[in-house]
Amino acid sequence: MKVDVLLGLQWGDEGKGKVVDVLTPRYDVVARFQGGPNAGHTLEFEGEKYVLRSIPSGIFQGNKVNIIGNGVVLAPDLFMDEAKELEKSGHELKSRLHISKKAHLIMPTHRLLDAAYEAAKGKNKVGTTGKGIGPTYTDKISRNGLRVGDILDNFEEKYAAHKARHEEILRSLNYTDYDITEVERHWMEGIEYMRQFPLVDSEHEVNNLLREGKSVLCEGAQGTMLDVDFGSYPFVTSSNTICAGACTGLGLGPNKIGDVFGIIKAYCTRVGAGPFPTELFDETGAKIRAIGHEYGAVTGRERRCGWIDLVALKYAIMVNGVTKLIMMKSDVLDDFQTIKACVAYKQNGQVIDYFPYDINEGIEPVYVEMPGWNTDLTSCTSEAQFPQAFKDYIAFLEEQLETPIAIISVGPDREQTIER
Repeated sequence: MKVDVLLGLQWGDEGKGKVVDVLTPRYDVVARFQGGPNAGHTLEFEGEKYVLRSIPSGIFQGNKVNIIGNGVVLAPDLFMDEAKELEKSGHELKSRLHISKKAHLIMPTHRLLDAAYEAAKGKNKVGTTGKGIGPTYTDKISRNGLRVGDILDNFEEKYAAHKARHEEILRSLNYTDYDITEVERHWMEGIEYMRQFPLVDSEHEVNNLLREGKSVLCEGAQGTMLDVDFGSYPFVTSSNTICAGACTGLGLGPNKIGDVFGIIKAYCTRVGAGPFPTELFDETGAKIRAIGHEYGAVTGRERRCGWIDLVALKYAIMVNGVTKLIMMKSDVLDDFQTIKACVAYKQNGQVIDYFPYDINEGIEPVYVEMPGWNTDLTSCTSEAQFPQAFKDYIAFLEEQLETPIAIISVGPDREQTIER
């Protein structure tokens, strides 16, 4: 058996949670392979709305095994709050949710370091969520991390040593006006709560499940253009959001990868600072934001909105090895007379059709315009009901991206999903 991978191809917020929930009935296992509680996956069904931050989106489907992999960074207090909220709504977690012992822990002092580092950047802020993600991955890479498995042996001593080291760094940054007493108390409650879950060697578990013939869906967080290596650096997240991250974040060999599902919006959004070539600063951008409810699931921040960027998408498809595309929020563009798509960039007076080393300055999008479909897509239940202008838009994207669009979402509900 091979694993299938599902990930975002833009700057995150593409609608991964809904798609995982729709696809999960076909899989035995859903495994999250990177990122932290800065990623919010929103799911809506049966009149309820849920936002998942660290827990895989397959948790709502029957008796599926859900795994938090070693590539994830986990905040015990936020995990506990999220899990208890799900349990309160009737979802049993403790037997079905497994946590890798090699996943790294986000400490309260990591959040302080996050704020201190951002403050020190002055005008050059990255625009982090302040959840401590970056400093946790920094500790991981510098071999100073605290892992889930550490809670099983001599944890208090290990925690105190890591905290003392962080406090020394904070003093060096003149960041001393804080009190984490209450946060730390809640965090320790989260540690005790986590002990109630199966803590596993996830690399062994995933590979054993594959040997047993189980089907596995790997769930990514954020988006390709936020990848620490291939995204719009330095305005990126701190992990590998691309398909290769599934290998390192779960302990899988590259030969275990099957289909790679790349999720896109019919337009494009970005949260936080950083370059965004197709961003719209006019009424059109505001209209997309209002209709699409484009606000961060975790932070509530306004998302920057713009037309679809096919230059960036071709790049994302290439580095991920995408085999099938899934297009979300097509219905948001129902009421536009004209639809635009960026097919090239103009940089230093030259037109280029590839994603360059640096898009932070001097990039001007080159657009193709198409007529809008001016039809309510939310009531469509099959491709046959799509208006011709929308079919033309789909065909144009497939031709440009040289990848089939296999699934199209025409609304937030689980049922508003059309397979082609």
